[in-house]
Amino acid sequence: MAGVMGDTPRLWGLVAAHLLKRALRKLRMGPVFRWRFSGRTPERVLIAPPDLRLADRQIAQEIYSGSFPLAGNMVETGGRSPFQIAPPSIAWSRELHDFSWLRHMRRAGSELAAANSRSLVADWISLHGSRIRGIAWDPAVTARRIIAWLQHSTIVLQGAEFPFYRAYLKSLAAQIRYLRAVTANMEDGENRLRARIALAYAALSLPLSNTHLRTATKQLARELDRQILADGGHMSRNPMAVLELLADLLPLRQTYTNQAEPPPPELVGAIERMLPALRFFRHQNGNLALFNGVGATLPDRVFAILQHDKTGGSPLLHAPYSGYERLNIGNTTVIADTGTSPPVAVSENAHAGCLSFELSSGRHLYVVNAGVDTLGPAEYRILSRATAAHSTATICDTSSCRFSISPWMREVLGTPLVAGPRQVTLKRTDDGEVQGFSARHDGYFSRFGLFHERQLVLSASGSVLDGLDRFSGLNGTPPIDNGQDLVTIRFHLHPDIHIILNGEGHYMLMADQDDSWVFTSGGVAPVIEDSIYFAGMGGPKKNKQIVLTFKASEFPELPWRFTRTGLGVWS
Repeated sequence: MAGVMGDTPRLWGLVAAHLLKRALRKLRMGPVFRWRFSGRTPERVLIAPPDLRLADRQIAQEIYSGSFPLAGNMVETGGRSPFQIAPPSIAWSRELHDFSWLRHMRRAGSELAAANSRSLVADWISLHGSRIRGIAWDPAVTARRIIAWLQHSTIVLQGAEFPFYRAYLKSLAAQIRYLRAVTANMEDGENRLRARIALAYAALSLPLSNTHLRTATKQLARELDRQILADGGHMSRNPMAVLELLADLLPLRQTYTNQAEPPPPELVGAIERMLPALRFFRHQNGNLALFNGVGATLPDRVFAILQHDKTGGSPLLHAPYSGYERLNIGNTTVIADTGTSPPVAVSENAHAGCLSFELSSGRHLYVVNAGVDTLGPAEYRILSRATAAHSTATICDTSSCRFSISPWMREVLGTPLVAGPRQVTLKRTDDGEVQGFSARHDGYFSRFGLFHERQLVLSASGSVLDGLDRFSGLNGTPPIDNGQDLVTIRFHLHPDIHIILNGEGHYMLMADQDDSWVFTSGGVAPVIEDSIYFAGMGGPKKNKQIVLTFKASEFPELPWRFTRTGLGVWS
């Protein structure tokens, strides 16, 4: 996982592109261009788009009392404006300035919530509205704020006097003009797509010209076609991006309809692909599988989005463009990463988890990946992205991908993947009622001369998962004992799983008295070690992992098996 600088010219090209875009954004934020963001103020908000994200009246009450529970931190303002205090983290500051918390005020719906909303919006306009700088005007934050101000304009403007109403619309119009100017120079990925979504919302919700609507619709359509893959996944390969983008795209489609405007076919098509994709990544307990940036998930959030999926039926089993496979029989679900690394430009949250998998039985998660602590320290992010944090194999305890972690590069680009599997060969091996696949990646070949191949087969009853890990050189040659063939296979277990030795000396994994699985392996004795589950709802939690360690030259292939020994009854 060492930092690499010269591994690929693409990295330097990305650095140059990033610096150029940042310079252009700063130029557009400067006094020479600032005049472009002034202009005609809209007379009113035509429509407040719906918001599908969960809201809580209690949070509205906490905000009224001066407590702001944002980004995992509760901050007491002590009677001051939250925009004037030192933020505990960048994430907290971003969430404060994006105003997504207005949904809680709208949920409360009271005159008190409306007055508090107006007061906080007025504070922001006074302190940040006329000076385009800092996190408050980061394009990604601005896009989220525009969406929030439009979606929750009813609560903000409820009982508002004309001067505030005018100031609100004037500021909103300036933010829209600014976002329109800088979106093309945003970094690639989810935030740029959300900026296009925000501009489409604005063109529909405010009395702007038809030209603005046509342009916003055309640019949104182009970005959707580019970022949403044919199987409904996102180009970043992050399942959470599918959930977050659907929470914006579904209300946008409804807003087109409410305004008697035909939604672009690209928007309709993207939604129709993404909803099945979201179901693909969902375990039966409602949690998303922990791949490529997914952290703690609220099942209710996923359910609220999937209510809009009218297709029904079983989830897809094959997502070839996103690079994932699913085995699903009865109460057993297996979801596996069988894809190459995403493009470097959108790999900031990508993981070195090729051929890792998760296993769930009914409402219980058994084998998991570590996930991410989205609100925790930066060093946790790097640890959680390593191959060792995934239920797959490492060679010489090295990640199958490498990250750029030099301090200078982190300041410019963050920590993108700069090297990883370039080719993954895959073959589905479904046979009648049995489901399975075999996949091989080359992420270790350049350093150790070995390919890693994994085969997973789920029995017709869903009660047996057979696995086989195979290691080979070029053209299938067996590994040699050269001191660089030490393999460690890890199976991370969910923190709720208890481990005991049964009467036969095998490890039994128990979720409750009605549901348990036994792990067995051929030729190599498993050991239990401590691990960290980063995706806990309250932050990282201790968990256990089953570990198999051996030389590939001694065991070029190693079979293992999970067998269910108890059958629960699930609703």
